[in-house]
Amino acid sequence: MKKTLLPILALTAVLALGCGKSATQAPSSKFLIILQADTDRHEGLARALHALLYAKELKEGGYPVTLVFDGAGTGWAQALRDPKHKLHAKYEDLKKLGVVEEICDFCAGAFKVKAGLKRMSDAALVGEFEGHPSLKKWVDQGYQVIVL
Repeated sequence: MKKTLLPILALTAVLALGCGKSATQAPSSKFLIILQADTDRHEGLARALHALLYAKELKEGGYPVTLVFDGAGTGWAQALRDPKHKLHAKYEDLKKLGVVEEICDFCAGAFKVKAGLKRMSDAALVGEFEGHPSLKKWVDQGYQVIVL
């Protein structure tokens, strides 16, 4: 009985201590949210909204978050910068929180938003891997990938 009780007590103590992490330690997970949805359908609006919500919740929770606008999602990079867009305020909240942002250089050209984005001083067009943002760069840094 004592031989089985001791390991159970030890495991309980470890779990109670949160596996050795204090409440003030930063979370170890990092998140890369890739938005590929187009701007032309209600479904795309829902994906864009959720990309913003997920990024905000994770960032406010202390996690490093990067938002990548890729494929047809490059249209959102332009649309969300418009103060008249209904999601603009949510997008601005992310910027205030310090969410990192990248926009696919190649796809911005393919979806005809590159010229408009280049006129915006805060647009970060990235083309590290064959004209596209590097996925490997983020995975190598331990980021978990969410694609919408």
